[in-house]
Formats: sequence, structure tokens, C-alpha cells
Amino acid sequence: MSDSVAKPEVEGLRKSRKNNPEKTRENILQAAITEFVQQGLAGARVDAIAERTATSKRMIYYYFGSKEQLYVECLVKLYGDIRKTEHSLDLESLPAEQAILRLVEFTFDHHDRNVDFVRIVCTENIHYGEYVKQSPAIRQMSSLVLQALGRTLARGVQEGVFRPGIEVIDLHMLMSSFCFYRVSNRHTFGDIFQIDLADEQVKDRHKQMICEAVMRYIKA
Repeated sequence: MSDSVAKPEVEGLRKSRKNNPEKTRENILQAAITEFVQQGLAGARVDAIAERTATSKRMIYYYFGSKEQLYVECLVKLYGDIRKTEHSLDLESLPAEQAILRLVEFTFDHHDRNVDFVRIVCTENIHYGEYVKQSPAIRQMSSLVLQALGRTLARGVQEGVFRPGIEVIDLHMLMSSFCFYRVSNRHTFGDIFQIDLADEQVKDRHKQMICEAVMRYIKA
């Protein structure tokens, strides 16, 4: 690429950052997620993130303060994405059984399509959840999905379709653990047992399986 072409592109990026700081922040977050997923927290380099966004380390530190705080913000974004979409499912408008099935199917699909979320959560567990603990926002967002799930369970009990006494956190763990594991362990599990967890027929079978398992667990 010639200097005459590159210079307007760089100037355009600078102008865009100046005129749209939120977009700049979002671009940095997206690049940082990629870097943290590929390199982990310890191996991630702010220089590499700056290069991915055609910005500078100084700009990244201006927005986020430190590499560790940038990592926390990446966690907030990834957890926020799943919680916002869960909220948009509008479970309250559905009969209780349909609402639970919609939530299970969404959980399965979200994990399957968002490998970065799964990988960065694995990274965070290596760090014993040290950085999740620094974000009250993650706990607050996650409590909302438990509240919605609890209301749906209560409606199901009132409708006579769900049994009483189910712990909401246990049901949430049942749903998310299977969906998470088949992505987080797809390479080791797939190689050891010679199964392609990315195969569409396998995915359809597993989605049906977790839906059936959840419904059998909660049905009256």
C-alpha cells in the first residue's frame, strides 16, 4: 500500500475515533477479546491490541487504565451480551413450559455460536474468578436472569406443570453446564471419543437432549 493511500486511511481512523469515542471503545474491546482469547491474560499484549485497532497504547490506557481493567471490561461485555439477549427473550409472555424451552434453546445456541465467551470464561476460572469479583455489574446482570427463571418456575408451579421445590440456581447450572462443556471441551472430548461436536446432526441431537433433560427434571 502506498503512503498516499495509507495516510488518508489513518487520518480517517483518527477522525472516526475523535467523533465517536463509544465506537472507539467498542473496537478496542473487540480486539482485546480476540487477544485475551488467543493469548490468555498473562500472554496478551497491549501493543498487539493497539495494532489490531490501528490505535495506540496511550489511547487504550486512556479508555481503560490498565491491561487488567481492560480484561475486566471484556468480561463485562461478554456477560452483558448474553444477559441482554436473555432479557429480550420475553419469557413472561409465554406459557411456562414454552418459556423454559426457549431459554434452554437460547443457552445452547449462544454457547455454540460464541466460542470466545466460553474460552474467556475458562481463562477466568484459571485465575479463580479474581477479575469477575471486581465487577458488581456482572453479578447484578446475572441475578436478573435468575429472577426471570424463578418467576417462570413459579408460574409453572401455579399452572400445575412444574413440581415445587426446585432451586433456581440448580436449574440454571443444569442448563448452562452442558451447553458450556460441549464447547469448552469439544477438542479433547471430540478426539478421545471420536465425535464431531460441531456436526449439525450431533448439535441437533444434543439440543433436543438438554431440552428433554431439563423438562423431565422440572415437570410435575
